[in-house]
Amino acid sequence: MPETTDVQQLRLRDDPFAEQADWPARWIRAAESGDVAGFRLQIDCTETAGVLLHVSADERYELWLDGDLVGRGPSRSELGHWSFESYRLQLPAGGHWLAARVWSLGDDAPLAQLSLGDGPIFLLAAEAVSGPVLELDTGTADWHAATLPGHSRRGKGDGYGCGARHVCDGRAFPWGWQTGTDRLDWPAAAAGDPGRGRDSARPSDGPRLLVPARLPAPAQRWAAGARVRHVAEHPAGEPTRHRVVDPADHLDDEAREWQWLLDGTALVLPPGTCRRVLIDLDQYVCAYPVLDLEGGRDAEVRLHWQESLYETEPEAGKGHRDVVAGKLFGRPGLEADGIGDLFIAGGGSEQHRTLWWQSGRYVEVLVTTAAEPLTITGLRFHETHYPYEDHSGFTASDPRLAQVGVLAFRTLQACSHETTMDCPYYEQLQYAGDTRLQCLVAYTTTGDDALARQALRAFGRSQDDSGLVMSRTPSRHSSPIPPFTLWWVAMVHDFALWRGDLAFVTELMPGVRAALDAHRRTVDDRGIFHALHGWNFTDWVPGWDAGTPPGIIQDGEQHPDWPGPGRGVTAVLQLQLALVARQVADLESWVGEPDAAAECAQLADHLVEAADGAFYDADRRLYADDLGHTGFSEHAQSLALLAGARYGETAVRQMLQEPPEALARTTVYFDHYLFEALHLIGRTDVLLDRLGLWLDLLDRGLRTVIEHPEPTRSDCHAWGAHPLYHYVATLLGVRPTAPGMTAVTVAPQLGGLEWAQASVPTPHGPLTIRAEAGEPAEVTGPAEIAVTIAPTR
Repeated sequence: MPETTDVQQLRLRDDPFAEQADWPARWIRAAESGDVAGFRLQIDCTETAGVLLHVSADERYELWLDGDLVGRGPSRSELGHWSFESYRLQLPAGGHWLAARVWSLGDDAPLAQLSLGDGPIFLLAAEAVSGPVLELDTGTADWHAATLPGHSRRGKGDGYGCGARHVCDGRAFPWGWQTGTDRLDWPAAAAGDPGRGRDSARPSDGPRLLVPARLPAPAQRWAAGARVRHVAEHPAGEPTRHRVVDPADHLDDEAREWQWLLDGTALVLPPGTCRRVLIDLDQYVCAYPVLDLEGGRDAEVRLHWQESLYETEPEAGKGHRDVVAGKLFGRPGLEADGIGDLFIAGGGSEQHRTLWWQSGRYVEVLVTTAAEPLTITGLRFHETHYPYEDHSGFTASDPRLAQVGVLAFRTLQACSHETTMDCPYYEQLQYAGDTRLQCLVAYTTTGDDALARQALRAFGRSQDDSGLVMSRTPSRHSSPIPPFTLWWVAMVHDFALWRGDLAFVTELMPGVRAALDAHRRTVDDRGIFHALHGWNFTDWVPGWDAGTPPGIIQDGEQHPDWPGPGRGVTAVLQLQLALVARQVADLESWVGEPDAAAECAQLADHLVEAADGAFYDADRRLYADDLGHTGFSEHAQSLALLAGARYGETAVRQMLQEPPEALARTTVYFDHYLFEALHLIGRTDVLLDRLGLWLDLLDRGLRTVIEHPEPTRSDCHAWGAHPLYHYVATLLGVRPTAPGMTAVTVAPQLGGLEWAQASVPTPHGPLTIRAEAGEPAEVTGPAEIAVTIAPTR
């Protein structure tokens, strides 16, 4: 856009429009239905005008001004809480085009993308800020709309949760449509219902209840450092999934030309050419690919993405992530070539873009030219993620820990967008169990809690009449995971400690109480908790049935010893409930409900006393997972200590004496709770030893943290970022003891390190800690924080 046009994306807080009940604008649509529609308005400014635009769509939009992208949205949410974004524009005198590309993919949309199913539809309301008042509102201004040809869908592949991929056919696409230079017929847009806010007196007139987006604009930059690893001839029309990357096929001269393309020099491919090109982005990237073409009508350029290449034997997994020779681009057994988008040249000067971002480290380009030469003038990757920045600066005498920190923080970024995400490649879903750990990492490294507030609210809104929250939200398909309801409650406790804002916490407390009551109802007279119906996932432990601990039974089975409600009995869930009941007791105390706090503490005591009697094995000095004492796990021992069980410390210390095969071991996700237990007994030497899994990732070429021990599905899974939290909270021992970090204990446990240091963002300003073995910790921070310093261990 012209340099004199100023655009700013805003988060509305005090603006009256944030509470708008009845919008002055109406939803508009194109006369003909289709996946993708364009909306545009021609504007004439007699003098410079400042406007504030409030924009939404179903399902999603891109907003353009004079042919340049302004922003994307709406942020993912539910129908009763439908987001709109706000943009401040400064329009110089003269003519302008305001345009939006809006799409709705129905059942092929991402699982996290909700919709009323009547799209694509668009909504825009404007407020004058300065200069002349412009008529821009949809439904009253002269908006025109048309279904945009040249768009179609591709299969989801392994990325089943991420939605259909995109085909952009340049032969049919109306190039220049954003600025009125295309040849498409543009009738007037059809107006529908007015926009409605949550406070509307007539919510039934508009089921999408609009609320302002609360998140900052995403971080966006052009990905740098991409390298061409392989270029080879490929038989036109043949799949690539069965063909290994063979160095003998490599075309070295052409590889240099492809590298020049990535560096900004155009590349010309002759007619009748088919090339397979492997690009290594050298980092895990979430990005919108941008492809610039000239000529070459009917040529096809396919961009597929992978987190890593695969060994040819299925059981071998992915191997070293830097290695490409002899590997497949996709797991063995794929029925179709990988995940990605297809672009077809229309023969002109074209810039192709996707509707949604892709993710991974490796990009396979398969280009097939037709009867004309094709010039690729640009191939770039516009990276996007939530604007987290690491302010902790953690370093230690072992430099590898900082290297793990870089890898872990990249994982956090790649799994943080409009919501938290478990993984960017396969599902892109916000799960409560994963999100809890992501938020802890964000609190201790970034000081940013906007995404955490989004998640806390979203899970709270998802709560049903039973008291359970959805395990993942937003989501078009439910997947009940009852333990994740408890981890949502723990998230509220974490927020209160690390961020404060007890008014916000108080808003969440009715849901917290309902969640605890949902579990309290299946505690029998003996104090034994019977698992709730659903998938009682705890951790991806080899030998556990779908991640559920021993003692949990499947639907249709009857527990032999404990008939009654629920789906079985296990110490793991019993002790998780006790831990969370104690956290609710804290919350009740902080919000001024001492009687409720005492009741929750009594419930926790009742649960641990029952666990001591039913699950503690005096001969082994360990808590069994099941009533028959046939299985034992690190999970049960860790939770026993964290929940305050009588023999909890004994059990954890005994656990450390046992051979590895004697207990089911925690994996990447639940290592967090193991590390919390190790903190309580001062055994951070064991924590550092268990970080060997993360150190091994560095040695095997990973750029992010895997989902579970090899062979892993996901190479980028948010829950694996939690060592960053433990650098601060466990090794340096920074633990808030009052809401909002108004009181903090610093008790470093270096575990054999000579020194460590970090700067911890707090609601009051940075808290800086340096600890050396055998020396008192050096702590500086805001006066608002009462700091208690314990000796360094």
